[in-house]
Amino acid sequence: FILVDDMGWRDAACCGSPFYETPNVDRLADEGMRFTDAYAACPVCSPTRASIMTGKYPARLDTTDWFGAPQPDNMRDHWTKDKSLLPAPYVDVLPLEEVTLAEALHGAGYTTFFAGKWHLGGEGYAPEDQGFDINKGGHHRGSPPGGYFSPYKNPKLEDGPEGEHLPARLARETVQFIEANREQPFLAYLSFYSVHTPLQAREDLIAKYEAKAKQVEHTGPAWGIEGDRKVRLVQDHPVYAGMVEAMDTAVGDVLGALDRLGLADHTAVIFMSDNGGLSTSEGSPTSNLPLRAGKGWLYEGGIREPMIIKWPGVVAPGSVCREPVISNDFYPTMLEMAGLSLRSDQHVDGVSLVPLLLQRGVPERDAIFWHYPHYGNQGGSPGAAIRCGDFKLIEFFEDDRVELYNLADDIGEQHDLANEMPDKAAALRKRLDAWQAEVAARFPSPNPNAK
Repeated sequence: FILVDDMGWRDAACCGSPFYETPNVDRLADEGMRFTDAYAACPVCSPTRASIMTGKYPARLDTTDWFGAPQPDNMRDHWTKDKSLLPAPYVDVLPLEEVTLAEALHGAGYTTFFAGKWHLGGEGYAPEDQGFDINKGGHHRGSPPGGYFSPYKNPKLEDGPEGEHLPARLARETVQFIEANREQPFLAYLSFYSVHTPLQAREDLIAKYEAKAKQVEHTGPAWGIEGDRKVRLVQDHPVYAGMVEAMDTAVGDVLGALDRLGLADHTAVIFMSDNGGLSTSEGSPTSNLPLRAGKGWLYEGGIREPMIIKWPGVVAPGSVCREPVISNDFYPTMLEMAGLSLRSDQHVDGVSLVPLLLQRGVPERDAIFWHYPHYGNQGGSPGAAIRCGDFKLIEFFEDDRVELYNLADDIGEQHDLANEMPDKAAALRKRLDAWQAEVAARFPSPNPNAK
């Protein structure tokens, strides 16, 4: 299972990137099924990661913001005085009472390994406390504390030689685990810190993409406006491109090891990102066009992800699935792929994707949901969303407003249909409200410090 941090829907060549080079991710797509309408459960990282581990929506767990974000009772007045709401409180660890995906597989005889970014809790809530036999680098921080080159300053990862590159190191740790456990069932969970900030890449890759950027001719503007933020509209950031390529090379190291060890034909490989590409703050290094906005927003750019599943001998190579799926679905899917009994009381918000992988049916559910009652660092405001068929409704908590889009005709969410289709908007909002009540979702409260 390969999870990339902050990788946008269009940040791989096989997903349409005109600038980044990802031959190994592209190879995965050629050998497996690519999902065009795959979603993270949240527009920021920790909640999505919790959804993968538990098979539950973040709103059901109250893990709705990135772990470490300010809680409403300790926010400074200067941060909130221009906001009409105080964001909802949230749980900032993955609850130990949840039977994680790793615990389920471990209990079935799998040796379990974690490498990279965890961001689901510190001591007592680390990967080794949540079902993983081995942990290389996973702790409470959401970005690499020492950056992408050794010394890493990571309490869960020994420093390598000075200048060692983190994605290469995580791939090497993963390969060593696979080599040691080739004769038995294993779960290798490679969770890159890449391509999260800080924006750092190898000098040779920066030079490569600086030269490439000079050769790129853009037909439209480089920047636009999303809310009160500038939003990047082109992919031409050399450092970010270098980060993407280094991640891709690390993926290739792992795939190459499976080939070399004779495991490739009976090892499933899953590839996913935890939220949309960063396009409206913190350097705004990528563009998610044709999707709107990016990380931290409930528009498609914040939640639609690159996703690939390779299942040798089962999934048709080079196949494409356009059915909406979400990160909650990995838990039951992986159990069924492994021939294990489902745990419906645990992964209550996920459905197995095996029928889609076999091209023999679609999941039995009427909608998928998001609930983000927080202000994102990237400019997004508290809200929720529902996708039902081709229609998507976004609810904005600040002004009790909704927007409605037909994604089949308007993937860029430019034509709000709420006034043109009031009955449709009302029906979807009612369904969203019912789901929020079902999961006991928490909501923002009025801000007493507002101007």
